[in-house]
Amino acid sequence: MQRRTVTWIAAAVVLVIGAAAWLLWPSAPPVRAQDRWITVTDGPRDDQRVRLDTSFFPPAGGGRAPAVLLAHGFGGSKQSVREEAARLAGEGYAVLTWSARGFGRSGGQIALNSPDYEVKDVRQLVDWLARQPQVLLDAAGDPRVGVAGGSYGGAIALMSAAHDPRIDAIVPQITWYDLADALFPDAGGGGPENGVFKRMWAGLFFSRSGPEPRSGPGGPGFTGGADDPGAPAASGDSGDSGDSGDSGDSGDTAGSDGPAGSDGPNGSGDPAGTAPAVPATAQDVRCGRFLPEICDMYQRVAESGRATPEAVGILRRSSPVSVPGRIKVPTLLLQGLSDSLFPLDHADANARAIAATGAPVGVAWFDGGHDGGDGEADWLHERTLGWFDRHLKRTPGAGDPGAAFTVTRDGGRDPGTRRPVQLHATAARYPGLSGSGSAAVPLRGAEQPVANPPGGSPASISTIPGFGGLTGLAGGAGGLGGLGVSADMPGQSAVFDSAPLTAPLQVTGSATVKVRVRPAPGAEGGKTSSAPAAGDEVTLFAKLYDVADGQAPVLPEGLAAPVRITVPAGGAGEATVRLPAVDHRFDAGHRLRVAFTTTDLGYSTPGAPAVHVVGLASPSVTVPTVTALRTPATGPAWWTWALPLASLVVAAVLVLTGRRRGAADHDPALSDVPLRISGLTKAYGNGERAVDDLSFTVGQGQVLGLLGPNGAGKTTTLRMLMGLIRPDGGEIRIFGHRVTPGAPVLSRLGSFVEGPGFLPHLTGRANLELYWRATGRPAEDARFAEALEIAGLGGALDRAVRTYSQGMRQRLAIAQAMLGLPDLLVLDEPTNGLDPPQIREMREVLIAYAARGRTVIVSSHLLAEVEQTCSHVVVMRRGRLVTAGTVGDLLAARAPAGGAGARLEDVFLDLIGEKA
Repeated sequence: MQRRTVTWIAAAVVLVIGAAAWLLWPSAPPVRAQDRWITVTDGPRDDQRVRLDTSFFPPAGGGRAPAVLLAHGFGGSKQSVREEAARLAGEGYAVLTWSARGFGRSGGQIALNSPDYEVKDVRQLVDWLARQPQVLLDAAGDPRVGVAGGSYGGAIALMSAAHDPRIDAIVPQITWYDLADALFPDAGGGGPENGVFKRMWAGLFFSRSGPEPRSGPGGPGFTGGADDPGAPAASGDSGDSGDSGDSGDSGDTAGSDGPAGSDGPNGSGDPAGTAPAVPATAQDVRCGRFLPEICDMYQRVAESGRATPEAVGILRRSSPVSVPGRIKVPTLLLQGLSDSLFPLDHADANARAIAATGAPVGVAWFDGGHDGGDGEADWLHERTLGWFDRHLKRTPGAGDPGAAFTVTRDGGRDPGTRRPVQLHATAARYPGLSGSGSAAVPLRGAEQPVANPPGGSPASISTIPGFGGLTGLAGGAGGLGGLGVSADMPGQSAVFDSAPLTAPLQVTGSATVKVRVRPAPGAEGGKTSSAPAAGDEVTLFAKLYDVADGQAPVLPEGLAAPVRITVPAGGAGEATVRLPAVDHRFDAGHRLRVAFTTTDLGYSTPGAPAVHVVGLASPSVTVPTVTALRTPATGPAWWTWALPLASLVVAAVLVLTGRRRGAADHDPALSDVPLRISGLTKAYGNGERAVDDLSFTVGQGQVLGLLGPNGAGKTTTLRMLMGLIRPDGGEIRIFGHRVTPGAPVLSRLGSFVEGPGFLPHLTGRANLELYWRATGRPAEDARFAEALEIAGLGGALDRAVRTYSQGMRQRLAIAQAMLGLPDLLVLDEPTNGLDPPQIREMREVLIAYAARGRTVIVSSHLLAEVEQTCSHVVVMRRGRLVTAGTVGDLLAARAPAGGAGARLEDVFLDLIGEKA
């Protein structure tokens, strides 16, 4: 009693000390944003004054610190990145966010990150940072500064680094290398002039800047962009003493930017909420806040579906492709795996161009993108922070310098939270989309006719652009923003399959395949005939599917590669098609399928009906591999490894204090009795008994049902039977040996209690082998073949567990319990979640197991199933034994005279006093 009192006092002291430390430990000072307007001058002739709505986050802790310009995505504003800005400021950076020209409450019009407009704006924001006392300077007028942002914001990071040598490091996310190629891709290498118009993404892109309806005293009208509730209300910077060096801000006049970016009398968008709505003009609803020349360009290409030289020129001026060799700063490229707008090949092109200058480059493919996915916000923040710590704060070893290439891979689900687990495979060198190695996978399939439907409708579906991002759906294996559904319209696709894989294949990068297209036999020329006219072009969409028997084909990340092929008169056209870059594991037994469709919902396709014949010009698909990618070993936290060591220490103490097992640990008279429980008792801390003087015996060859209502003590009994908890009184003997934690006789017991737990990314076979190795017993003792034959899993053993149905998981759990063919098998609710056919199969498995001279104990609430499966039953209530015996004797004793036979359910309810 004295020892227990001392223990409680020590625990209380530890808790008090911990609470005091938590309350008194100094916390980081709060991060507060300083909202302000900054006036910039831009335009081709530097004659346009634009007011930008900005927020400045001083570094936590004060002093001078490196700065970060944090840019928002298309259609967003400074509010979109406010949370990330506060996190970076809390880590000791001076952070400036802004609503780009044409967005939020900033003035000006959208120029798509043009060097004449947005790039000049950023250069002047860098000037402004150089005047702030909180910003670290490398030289007069030269702040230590990095730029980060996603999509539209990622592109301005790249373009600014090319035009302003003061920028020291950048972290662009999910952005483009060539905007013309992004909107007019051609997987055959023909360039945007030959590309297929990405009409749905382009439509979303250009519609995000449109006017929003607003009502006011003046009647219906519009706002020139999304109003930002966090925009500053003060005029200029007059209320901010920290901006004394920016005298130009105080001289702004209302309305200097015109309706698209007009400010109220005090500098806000609508300070009092009473300004009349501005009537929308035809140009407003047609172009929103785009520059007129960009709007006109979009109108023309959207109508024709083809890129004009003018359009390619405009889009490329806003792209890193236009500044070769000029981005020379450390760059971390974070690109989403689920992105049909800016797929992985754009990050690849940026990486190759920047690395050619000798600048450090890191590449990461993460679970996210414009089509959805997890997003990995915390991991991206850590990578961004590490990169800036390394290259702005100059912290040695920061940012994982040994990982030039990182790929997020599926780690299954956390067994506790059931949330997806992301694993990050790394390599010391970025291999590019061709990989560090390759494999040619033979394909089978004859030439096949495919039809282009009139008007291009109905269209096949690979993904619905913007759907995943708008709804927050998880990306991953399939199209529709992660829904895992891809639909190729009948008659519009040609497919070519590989043989089933004999081993898993991890594809990392862009596969290639060579395709041939020719007119359909007997077709006549002309746009309305069944084949293209001589010299016409054929549009196809190439896809790489993962196909498994009995399952819907999976299109990794919902990506398709458009290609436009010219078919010469009287001949056939050929093209080597680069399939979309992916990181995908094709399991053993799966097949690769290359499909070519004539339509895709996201693209502009020919409207004239036609029929083509599609075949392979080379009978294989070449897939890239990166064997250097390594996934770090995962496992429990460090303290879980300390627990076994602590247990060893405790065990040693017990041995040294003389606690020994006595000679009564084995009773030879019970050597052939699988289980005898005598006087078993276990009480809760409050004295209530969970198990109360329980006694029964189980013989060989029996299937015993352990029955009782919730709270009867069944699970507690099973946990004591497995040596997981100690009884307060009585004993349990298995084949005459007393059960204690770690008793050797427990090796003769197999159990499945409280649900199966498997590593979902491993196959069923690998899970079983891993479990058996963990027992430390010889492999030859596992008796794999016999246990698996009884469980009847067949070929499913070589599939990943995440593909299993509930019934298959249950069968795998039974197989795991049967490893080594234990003489005593204990199962808790083995039929949980199974459908009737699966329940019947499980019944047959258990009966067959006992028929071989072994013993099975089943705890279940399915009384009808227990009646059919079990030969014996034990009924418990409130921890005590109610009755024990054979099922037949129990039913016969309570059958009404001359009536129908009793049911176990009725007998059970009568025994526990619940019969109505």
